[in-house]
Amino acid sequence: MIDNNSDAILQLLKVEKDARLISIGESVLQSRRISEDDGLYLFEKAPLGYLGALANFIREKKHGNKTYFNKNFHIEPTNICLYTCTFCSYSRLIKKREEGWEYTLEDIMQIVRSYDDKPVTEVHIVGGVLPQYDVKFYTTLFKEIKAHRPELHIKALTPVEYHYIFKKEKMTYEDGMALMKESGLDSMPGGGAEIFAPEIRDQIAGGKCSGDQWLKIHEIWHQLGMKSNATILYGHIENYGHRIDHLEQLRKLQDQTGGFQTFIPLKFRNQDNQLSHLPECSSIEDMRNYAISRIYLDNFDHIKSYWPMIGRDMAQLSLAFGVDDIDGTIDDTTKIYSMAGSEEQNPALTTEELVRLIKSVGRQPIERDTLYQQIQDYTNVTFEGDHEYKGYISLPVV
Repeated sequence: MIDNNSDAILQLLKVEKDARLISIGESVLQSRRISEDDGLYLFEKAPLGYLGALANFIREKKHGNKTYFNKNFHIEPTNICLYTCTFCSYSRLIKKREEGWEYTLEDIMQIVRSYDDKPVTEVHIVGGVLPQYDVKFYTTLFKEIKAHRPELHIKALTPVEYHYIFKKEKMTYEDGMALMKESGLDSMPGGGAEIFAPEIRDQIAGGKCSGDQWLKIHEIWHQLGMKSNATILYGHIENYGHRIDHLEQLRKLQDQTGGFQTFIPLKFRNQDNQLSHLPECSSIEDMRNYAISRIYLDNFDHIKSYWPMIGRDMAQLSLAFGVDDIDGTIDDTTKIYSMAGSEEQNPALTTEELVRLIKSVGRQPIERDTLYQQIQDYTNVTFEGDHEYKGYISLPVV
């Protein structure tokens, strides 16, 4: 049965006078899975208000008013890369390595030690692909981080990097991921997914691991009892069908393993890359993408908007379109998105700033660890300079 809140939303949806949209809405409100054809219809036909209403319903059913963030910092060992992804503004070819950086093991450990007096819970490590960053380098790095700060959660490397280093070492994915776990790897980020469809992936990320290989490495990691995230890169040469296919493949793997924690849609930015001639999609399209991701991925607990990519204002707005996580405090050490023309050129927020950002749109700020264990509820926490906060309001059904 549809509860009263669901019934009110359903009445709102019927204003659209589209029988198929009403049917899809009924399925969502009754927790019935929608099909690939339904997902494509949402992209092609559904008004933004309809999508926001359904996505926010799911978001609040799963998490109430809670919005999650964590205290983390990023380390990018290098921006020099063997691959030449057409969408990438971050990497530099080996022949132009003077334009980039290549950290040694000690360089990275110095960065880790610089956070010794800060209450961070996660280090996020991703970067370019180069021969010296091999299996031995990363296993040694993970062990040294754990020896120095055992409680620091290591979220590191994408299947793009693992595929390369395991192939170079002549290791199977199974043996390689088991070794990474043994060396101290705690979870995997969701990067490198781009678009799974071969006809698109080959054009924008040719030479990297395939979509099937990306999924396989995550599957093996999940079979080891570990968690990971997933992403999509949208708004370039793909179409809505490619987006739905991408979501469907993630949903199928999640049915098998249950190992994905959160899904992060990543917006293509067109500054200083081979696809700079393409216009960027609008903020309205961003919100549609968040909402449909939340509706389609019924077996994913969390949808995240990455505030350094879309900016603080749009991250706030996304909280009305199915998003329940806006990542973390980050630090201005991350350059992957600022170099691509993202809204945040110096992406760093203090805990106080993140809490205020979340509260200002009537949500409940919850600090989490990487595995979504609650660390602190900031609902009733005030900081110097805060105006007295009288309570939370509900975001409107849009």
